[in-house]
Formats: sequence, C-alpha cells, structure tokens
Amino acid sequence: MFSRVGAAALCLGMAQGALGLEARIDGLQGDVADNVRYYLDALDAAQYDRRRLEGEAIRRTREAMRVYGYYEPQVRSQLDEADPPRYVSLAIEPGPQVIIETIDIRLEGEAAEDEPFRDTLDALPLSEGDPLVHAPWDRMRSRLANLALERGYFDWSFIDRRMEVRPYDESARLYLSLDSGQRYAFGNITIRGNHIVEERLRSLAPFEPGDPYLAGEVALYAQRLGQTNWFSSVSVRPRLDARRELALEPPTLGWWNSVATEGEAALPQAPSTRAAMASGPRLSALALSAVTELHAAERASMPVDVALAPADRHQFETGIGYATDVGPRLQFGWNQPWINRYGHSLEQDFFLSQPEVRLTGTYLVPLADPLRDQYRFQYGLRHRDNEDTRSNEATIELARRWEFDNHWVQSLFVRATYEDFAQGGEKDSVFIYYPGVSWTRTRTRDPRFPTWGDRQRITFEYSDSIWGSDADFLRMTGNTEWIRMLGDDLRFVTRLALGAIETDDFSKIPPSLRFFTGGDRSVRGYGYETLAPRNEEGLLRGGQQMLAGSIEFQRRVTGNWWGAAFVDSGDAFDDWWPETLNTGAGLGVRWISPVGPVRFDIAHPFDDEDDSWRIHFAIGPEF
Repeated sequence: MFSRVGAAALCLGMAQGALGLEARIDGLQGDVADNVRYYLDALDAAQYDRRRLEGEAIRRTREAMRVYGYYEPQVRSQLDEADPPRYVSLAIEPGPQVIIETIDIRLEGEAAEDEPFRDTLDALPLSEGDPLVHAPWDRMRSRLANLALERGYFDWSFIDRRMEVRPYDESARLYLSLDSGQRYAFGNITIRGNHIVEERLRSLAPFEPGDPYLAGEVALYAQRLGQTNWFSSVSVRPRLDARRELALEPPTLGWWNSVATEGEAALPQAPSTRAAMASGPRLSALALSAVTELHAAERASMPVDVALAPADRHQFETGIGYATDVGPRLQFGWNQPWINRYGHSLEQDFFLSQPEVRLTGTYLVPLADPLRDQYRFQYGLRHRDNEDTRSNEATIELARRWEFDNHWVQSLFVRATYEDFAQGGEKDSVFIYYPGVSWTRTRTRDPRFPTWGDRQRITFEYSDSIWGSDADFLRMTGNTEWIRMLGDDLRFVTRLALGAIETDDFSKIPPSLRFFTGGDRSVRGYGYETLAPRNEEGLLRGGQQMLAGSIEFQRRVTGNWWGAAFVDSGDAFDDWWPETLNTGAGLGVRWISPVGPVRFDIAHPFDDEDDSWRIHFAIGPEF
C-alpha cells in the first residue's frame, strides 16, 4: 500500500516539476511577449538551482526577443518563493529594434524565370527600412528550397545565405543567392510488378517524358493508380538517388565523334610519337569549346520508377446495420477488382432487410482512360414487400460513362426491366426497355463526416411502345445535397429532391419508377415511403410527381458529439403543384463513429393526427 502511495506521489511530483515556467512580463506586449512566454513555457524549473534558473530565464528571454529584432534588451528577473519556482517576473526594457538596411536577393539559373519563385520573392513582407523579423525571412528561404525540389531543380544550392546584424548600429543586412541550375524534365517511366497491360497504366500518367518535372504530378500519378483498385500497394518515385548517373540519357556519338574515330583509325602512327600523344591532350581546350557549342546540351531528365503489387483477386465484405426505414439490414459484397490483364472488374452485392431483398452485379470495362471512360454492364434482382407494395423485379443495363474535367459524370444507358407487381391492390406485370441519360457530381472533404461537400444528380428516362415496351413514359428526376461549415462548430445540411413522370397510362408504370416520400432520408416524422397518393380503399398508389426538401443545422456539443435541429417537407402527388406538403421537424444527436455518423432523431409530423412524434435512427455516411 505504501509503495503504491509513494509511486503516486513520485509521479505527481514529476508531473508538477515538468510544468513550464510561467512568465509575468512588464514592459513588453503583443507577439514579442507571447514569444517570450512560449520560450519559457518549455523551461523545467526542477532541473536547475535558483541562480542557474534565473540566468536561463534571462538567456531564453533574450533569444525570444532577438527573432523580433531586439538584440540589446535590458532584462531583470525575480523568481517566486516556491521550490521549484512556478513563475518568474520579468521587467524588460526592449531597447531599439534593429532596422533592415539592405535586402539583396538573387536568383540564378532557370528558376530566375520561373513564376512561382518570383511570386515567393514578391510575397516577402520585409523591405528596406522595416524592423527586422526573422520568421518571414526564414519562411521565404524554406519556401525557395521546397520549390526547387517540387519543380525539378535537383542541382540547386544556396551560394550565399547571410544575415548580418549590427546591434551597435541598429541595422541588419540580408543576403540570399540561390543557384537553381537546370530544371529537370520527366524521364522514362519504369513499371515493375504490374499484372495489367502497361499501356493502360501509362495512360494514367498526367505527364509525358520530356515535360518539366513537377512533384505534384508524381503524387497524382500514384493517386490515379490507387483509384483503379487493381493494386494492393503503389509506389511512384523519382529516381533521386541515382539522378547523376541515371537521370541523364546515355550520350550518343555525334557526327564529329564518328569522323574523329574513323580518322584516327586511318592515320598512320609513328612509334616515336605514340607515347607523346597518349600522355598529352588530343584536342586543345579551344577546340573542345568550339565542338560543345555546335550542339546544345540535352536537358537533364528524371526517370520515374513505379512499383506495384496486385490486389487480391477476390475480396469479400460484410456489413450489419440498422435504420428505422428498413429495420435490421445485412449486406454481403464480393468484389473482383481485376479479372484479366485489361483491368476488367466485377462487383456483386447482396442486400437483405425487412422490406427488400436485392442482388446486384456490375461488370466494368475500362477504356483508354480507365478512371474516366468505361463501359458498365449491370444486372439486378429485387423483391420488395413494403406497405402496399409487392414487387419482383429483374433488370439488366448497358451504360457508357464519361467523367469530364469539371468532375461531372455523364452516363448514357439502355435498361430492360421485367417487374411483376401489386400496388395498392392492383396487380400487373410489365416488360419495359428504355434509354436514359444522367449527369452526376459528388464533391466532398472527409467522406466519413464531411465538413464541406455537395452532390447533384439529374436523370432523364424515356420508354415508348414503338419499340415494344409495355409502357410509354418520360421520367425526370433531380437531387441536390449540400453540406457547409460556418466556423468550426456549426454545420449546415440541406437537400432537395424532385421528380415527374409524363405518361398516358400510369397503371403501367411499375412501383420501382413511381414516387413515394417519407422516412429517414426524405421527410422525417413519417413512415418509410408512406407519403403518396392513395386509391379509394386508402391504399398507397404512388405519385407521378414528387417534391421533398430539408434544412438542418448542427452544432458541436463536445468532441465528436453534435446536436441537430431540422425541418423536412415534401410529398408525392399527381397534379403539379400540390396544394399542401407534409412537414416534419425535430431535434437530433450526431456521433461521429469510426464507420461514419450515427444519427438519432425525434421528429414531430405536423400533418399526421395519429402520431405525435417518431424516432429515426441510422448509421453510415451521408454521401
């Protein structure tokens, strides 16, 4: 027992002794005073006797003030009576601040004409006549060094780097001279460990051999290779260690070398002069200089080495979740990220919940740009049993996908669907096949719990009995969601969804294409897909139009816990514009878990006399 108490006391004493020395400053304020406190905060008073501690406090104070141009301050200190001392009182006369007399910055080599280097120099907030502050000068120097490596000046060096401070004269002279040398170009790409045809991998590179080197494009190449999901590990690196030997292409013999070689081979050599020729230069310095001027030196190049390891050919994933819309849910995925050397892939997914059972598969055929241009073949089987909807559905789809530079994705598709259904007591079965086009874009930061993001989707689908489809219709849908932060602790989430079907015979439209609203992701306070037109028996029939929107404010309570307040409104209907919309509002809690936000809401439906409130619970990312 006593040993435990002693150990605890020892730990407490060590923790107390490790606390920094508090500075109480008179005669100094602002950033300079804050810097003095920062320097003294790292001073462990327990490691010094009082005399040495006082001297160390003065030394650190002078050092902290020097970086703001105060080189001759007068500092008087007094420690408190505690042992070890907890604070030191400092009476400071800062003295004169050193003024910059000269700033001399020079760029030599190709960087002198490189705009980012010039911008860095122009952004220096110091000029002659200003008080000397070290930090901007040091930042500029570090930025120049980083730019040299980022932009391929691998032979760069500072040929002059001086800060001459004359406290007695209250002046400083700053000198900096950087010789960047020649800028390297991208060299050849060497790929090792690949199981996909090289042409497909090389097409992902954002650069060509001979382009000016940029470190950011090396990182982008690695990112693109990783996004294909073909590899378990990706390494893309410039060949820095061997740039002197390997970055330059092997020299080739020019015509002058060929002539010289042939000439030497043909000339008779006298025995008496051979040794003299071997011991002396064959060409004079003037001749060598003239020859080199005939041809400009080739630009240095930096080869890029790519090392890859194949991803597992079969990947399995299971998930268990719960949401008030569907109750408990189980998901099983089987993914084959690569099937052959051309990078074809197959993904199959099985989803099981109380109202729905679904099996889907996607076969992907990448084209010249694997990440942006693809063919997709999809199939799906689905059984639905929810409220007044009973449906068995089989679908196949062929799509062509493009991603544009503005990150919008366009998809042209042809879909065929057979659906045997009973909706609101009316039974039917239809076989429809129809083309469509969609445009989507998703942007997000931190997908687990976005602090910024938005998602848009617009789709048009058309079916006509001219080509044998059982239903004639034009269906249009649009969805938008936005997430923005106001400061660090206030989050704003809004969404809007709308849809419309133009048809002469709505009874032929299957439930999978009709509109229903209500639920966790629609209008909270109402049951899942319970808001839609009803028939004479009061059974859900589904709507030809739909409109639903939501506004939600979230505020951080502490750490990963957030509170939420929201208002949702929407409905599915037959005649545009509806006379009224169903509205729900409520409060909620958000917890940012490792698998995404956990959402718990209590919503009040304003247009439902039977229920005064409803609980909504869901787990998973918002996008």
